Amino acid sequence: MLSVMQSYKDLRSSQKFRKRFSIWVRLFIALFLIFFSIFPVLWIISASFDNSQSLATQTLIPANAGLNNYRDLFGLNPNYQFGDLYYWKWVWNSVKVAAITTVLSISITTMAAYAFSRLRFTGRVTMLKGILLIQVFPNLLALVAIYLLVFQFGEIIPAIGLNTHAGLILVYLGGSMGLNIWLMKGFMDTIPRAIDESGMMDGATHFQIFWRLLLPLLRPMLVVIGILSFIGTYGDFILARILLTDVNKYTLMVGLQIFTAGQFDKKWGVFAAGALIGALPILITYLALQDQIAGGLTQGAVKE
Repeated sequence: MLSVMQSYKDLRSSQKFRKRFSIWVRLFIALFLIFFSIFPVLWIISASFDNSQSLATQTLIPANAGLNNYRDLFGLNPNYQFGDLYYWKWVWNSVKVAAITTVLSISITTMAAYAFSRLRFTGRVTMLKGILLIQVFPNLLALVAIYLLVFQFGEIIPAIGLNTHAGLILVYLGGSMGLNIWLMKGFMDTIPRAIDESGMMDGATHFQIFWRLLLPLLRPMLVVIGILSFIGTYGDFILARILLTDVNKYTLMVGLQIFTAGQFDKKWGVFAAGALIGALPILITYLALQDQIAGGLTQGAVKE
């Protein structure tokens, strides 16, 4: 009897040890991943306060910390006025282009997804497959074609040609349509068709059903697509760098490159300060809409 009790105690202790060991391992992995994701942010914050303007000697806690980089960025340093002249223009250009692109993308995407989800017409499946096939190819393959297309359109309609925000917005819209339409259609397919049928019984048109019945139910996915579109457009560098040539038209990501473009005068500290402040719109957007983001990502997973 005593041997059985001792074996039982040994088994319980071994189970407790394995459970505690498993918890500690998961905790260690979680802390490592958190540190791995936060470390670049901490490094940028440190670089923004480092007055040495060099990343080669950068440390997490700079020895000569100060606010000179922010003074240069805001034009408070009389010997360096470049940042004050252009930085806020770049921020405004990025916010404007990203906001307009997001609004237009959501509007067009939602109406297109409604047509693919609720209507039946010739070529529907073929168009969906074509949209999916286009998304398979990397965007880098189309850079030359996009440049030539915008250049030729600019010869006919200068307002949407090179070095215009309108032309850049149109390019962003074309690149974001495919994936967003599939996301919105998949979410819309989870909404019961009984809602549409009840609206038709009351004499509602397709637009009234879409606007008054379905659109309120699509709010979580609209928020997710809107945030993804805003962040992708706000943080884009390649397309904006190719299509914009005037420093006054630059977006923030393109403009920040100027601080590091000089061969012997690289302003890495000013670059870090500008990047840190430029990330605030994204941070504020995430904090304000984090509940909607979680709801939009999970509600479409289960079909009622």
